[in-house]
Parts: sequence; C-alpha cells; structure tokens
Amino acid sequence: MSFLDTELLKQASLFSSLADKEIKELAFLFMESVCSEGETLFEFGDTGDTLYLLVSGHVELSVRDHTGQKVILKVANPGDLFGELSLMDGGPRTATATALEDCVLASLTHDNFIAFLQRKPEAALDLLSVLAGQIRQANDLVRGRVARNANDEAIEDFTRGQKLANFISDFSGSMPFLFLNALFFTAWVIVNLDLIPGIPAFDPYPFGFLTMAVSLEAIFLSIFVLLSQNIQAAKDKIRSDIEYEVNLKAELEITYLHEKVDRMNDEILKLLRKKK
Repeated sequence: MSFLDTELLKQASLFSSLADKEIKELAFLFMESVCSEGETLFEFGDTGDTLYLLVSGHVELSVRDHTGQKVILKVANPGDLFGELSLMDGGPRTATATALEDCVLASLTHDNFIAFLQRKPEAALDLLSVLAGQIRQANDLVRGRVARNANDEAIEDFTRGQKLANFISDFSGSMPFLFLNALFFTAWVIVNLDLIPGIPAFDPYPFGFLTMAVSLEAIFLSIFVLLSQNIQAAKDKIRSDIEYEVNLKAELEITYLHEKVDRMNDEILKLLRKKK
C-alpha cells in the first residue's frame, strides 16, 4: 500500500481529472522524502526531473529579480504541487524551493511518470486538458499584466463626478461649445439692444446680468478644468506604473536569456572537453 493518501493526490489540480483507478496506480509511483526547516529542495536554474506533492509543512517558491531582491511567488500548502514543469520537459527549474518548516513530501520522477503514461495513454489526454486550462489562465494573466491601457485603467477607478468633470472639461474645449456660446451671446445682445420688435429687453446695456452669468460660467469651467487636470495626472501615474512593469519584465527576460545562454555555453564547453 502506498504511503500517499489518494484523496490528497486527487485534490491536486494536475491530477484532478484522473479516474480513481489511475490515481491509485499513480500513488504507488510517488516516493516519500523529508526535509528540515530552511533546507533548499532545488535552486533556480537547477536541472530537474521531479515533481513534488507537499504532504505536510510549507514550502516557499521564489525567484530573484534584476536587483537581486527575492520575489516570493507562492507559499505551498499541504496538497499543493510544485516542480511540474521540470517533470514534463526535464528542463531547468524556474524557481527556488525552500522549506519553511520540517516537511514531508511525495516525489514523482520523470521516468516513472512517462512509464505511467505509456501504460495509461488515456490519462495523458486528461492531463493535457488540465495543462491547457492552466496555459489559458497564464495567457489571460499575462495579457492583463502587460497589455493594459492607461486610460482604461484610470476610467475603471473614476467616480461618476470625476467622469462628469472630465466630460465637461473636454466639451468646453471643443468647437461646438465655442459656437454655442457665440450664438447665445449674440442672441442675448440682439434682444437686449431692442433690435427685435415685440421682444422687450430684460438685461439692457451694459448687460449686468450677462456679465454675472459669464463670470459664473468661467468660475465653474475653471474648476472642471482643474478636476480634469487631476484626472490626467492620475492617468499619467498609471501610465508610468505600466511602463515600469513592462520595462522590468523586459529586463527580467533579458537577464534570464543571458543566464540561459551562459549555461548552454558551459554545457557545450564541457561536451567539447569530454570529446577531447
């Protein structure tokens, strides 16, 4: 009988779609391992071919950014899987795993996993569907994190009053607003100069009421313009944050590519030395 609880294995997202019989057979392929607090299971860039299922304890998954600061990606809880990418392709580790306390883990090697899929090819289809869903989620996350529009981001946080102030400020700087004001003032002056028979003047020259109305209009428009400027400043801040995130991601990717090329160069040199 396997030491690994099949219910714990079935709760793992990667194996959640497998049948009970397949889960029981897969559980026998896992090997028990323990690690003490502070122990590093693997480092970023290490060659890996093993998946881990955390049975008890907590494991921290982290990477280093371009400044050398540690970025915590996730703290794995009992029932969580990690290291599945290296299980699939045997490639280098994409994070560093460190035990935060004494842990019990179940490990599955690449060879055992491939042997299981060869015996149970139908299980591969279930695993592919789960992986496809995870890739879609990752794509949505990347699009949400990188391809963002500063104006859309700002508008989502605006109140109705801010949206109204923005609209009024935009409209007051347009040609239709200029023509409406010109038409209104012309009609006002013509009427109050008694140029239209039958319509008495209600604000005769020097048009005191018109002067007051224009002053009030100027005061309110200046307030709306100031509010709009504050909104534009908020947009600029969001745009700066987005540009910083994009630049940071580009730097991280370039750094990773440099490290990958260096590793490939070292491996090639080692192979050449062996051949000599």
